[in-house]
Amino acid sequence: MRNVLDRFKYNGLFVKMFLVMAAGIVAVSVTTTWTTINISSRVFIDTFSITNSKVINQIQSSLDSFNYSIIVTMNKIAQSGTIRQFLTEDDGDSSEMFNAYYLMGQQMNRYRSSVDAYDIGITVTGVNGRRYSTDRSYWPVPDSVLAEHPITKRSLAEPRKLIYSYDDAGASANPGLQPAIIASKALVDRSGAVYGMMYFAVREPYFARFYDSNTSAGNDVAVLDGQGTIVSSNRGDWIGRQSAELLRYAKEIDAKGLRYKNAEVMGKDQLLLAEQLGGLNLYMVNVIDKQQVLGQLTDTRRIALMVMAIVAATVLIVFLISRNLTKSLTRLVKQISTISKYEFDRHVKVDGSYETRQLGIAFNAMIDELNAYVGQLVETQKQRRNAELEALQQQINPHFLYNTLASVKFMVQQGSKDKAAETINALISLLQNAIGNVSEMITVQQELDNLKSYVLINQVRYGERIRVSYFIAPDCLAYRIPKLMIQPFIENAFFHAFNEKAEGYIHIMVTQEGSSLVCEVVDNGDGMNLSGEIPKPVSKRQLFSGIGVRNVNDRIKLLFGEGFGVTITSDIGEGTRVRIRIPLLKPKDPPTF
Repeated sequence: MRNVLDRFKYNGLFVKMFLVMAAGIVAVSVTTTWTTINISSRVFIDTFSITNSKVINQIQSSLDSFNYSIIVTMNKIAQSGTIRQFLTEDDGDSSEMFNAYYLMGQQMNRYRSSVDAYDIGITVTGVNGRRYSTDRSYWPVPDSVLAEHPITKRSLAEPRKLIYSYDDAGASANPGLQPAIIASKALVDRSGAVYGMMYFAVREPYFARFYDSNTSAGNDVAVLDGQGTIVSSNRGDWIGRQSAELLRYAKEIDAKGLRYKNAEVMGKDQLLLAEQLGGLNLYMVNVIDKQQVLGQLTDTRRIALMVMAIVAATVLIVFLISRNLTKSLTRLVKQISTISKYEFDRHVKVDGSYETRQLGIAFNAMIDELNAYVGQLVETQKQRRNAELEALQQQINPHFLYNTLASVKFMVQQGSKDKAAETINALISLLQNAIGNVSEMITVQQELDNLKSYVLINQVRYGERIRVSYFIAPDCLAYRIPKLMIQPFIENAFFHAFNEKAEGYIHIMVTQEGSSLVCEVVDNGDGMNLSGEIPKPVSKRQLFSGIGVRNVNDRIKLLFGEGFGVTITSDIGEGTRVRIRIPLLKPKDPPTF
């Protein structure tokens, strides 16, 4: 697993370049293919809809002729006095009845010639209960049922209107029968009284011939009446079904004058074309299964396989070219990455392409220049640091000396010679260690002696309202620390921590924690809002030397690294805790740089 990760790390440029190029090839291929198929589909649908619209217009023209023939025949029947008499007079004797039926037959045969071009059965009924049919097989409805039939009731509700309706005529119970489309209209005299009914029955398979030749798989036709019943269709399973949804779309297309409409009908994504057959009071809807029709236009599976093959071949070629171009660069990156942090004298092998060789040569030259520069920089920094520390150690504030000597003079004048001598000894010891000792590192014991001398001088000058206690682990006295590391924090505590409180204490603690030496300065003074950070100095002037709080922290980090330094925590009214952490240094151990 690690080898795989290493290979990926060193070949990152190749992997990224290859992935970007491969993703681009796939994206362009997919987008182009999808756009082409989508545009082709739209063009095909537009063309298909135009063609089918023309076909629907032709079908409508044929149906108008059919409807016209029926209307002409109905008008002739309505105007015939013989037929009216047959449907309204009372029954007579047998000879009168025979004569009436004979005359009725002659009239109906003559009028039927108007629709001889079509396979139609005509039935008329009268208010006197008589019925005459040219052929009952077209619509075999018993006389007892016909008067209360829904088609009769619908026509009587609108007596002056020709209505087309669907009736299975018992076909659902008797498979030998065929459903029929019935054109019905009431016979009305001049006063508006209904004296009979006319029914023109067309078998549904015959009616379907008007459009059946223009249908195909996925390209279906449905003829709906005003109630949403499919009265005719090339799809046998649709005939007689109620489809309010299809009727709604048909009315929307007709009302808005749409060429076509995309809609989900009968669980499929369909393309709908519709035309109202005005004379028939029907809607013809062309239902096109988009998926099936478009599948005949484009072999999506074949196209997808071809595109995948082309993309795979292109990606393989890109892989080989990219690998060849980045191979030498990968080797160079691997060599550079294995060079340790400070191995400025290690060169990389120069080979590969021209560009890679130039990079290798430039890198080797840079390593040589960097090696020389770092050596000079380290030496300069050491010299500069030593000079700065030496200068800081010499900067004893004259005011500290003036005030101390003035206090000694006052004690001599007051007769406190022993106290004055002790103070002078403390000042001499303090100056010897701060100025006379040129060593940068001193022991904890020496720093403790300096602190005691400094505290004694301050207590002589300001009194003993601030008590100082020392808690030093005996095994820490021999360890070495930077000179004047603790003194600046004692000075801060004396002159800044007890401005509001009249008195208090300062604890100095030195102990060992693992491989570190920890020095703490704790007071119970005024405190401040602070947690872990080094505060900005309240004054640019230090009362004793130029080595301030921030200087101590910077010195420690410069000497021992970022893992060591000073942290300060404080709360208002609770005091301040300063924690200094440095590595353990025995008397002969040099400081680390």
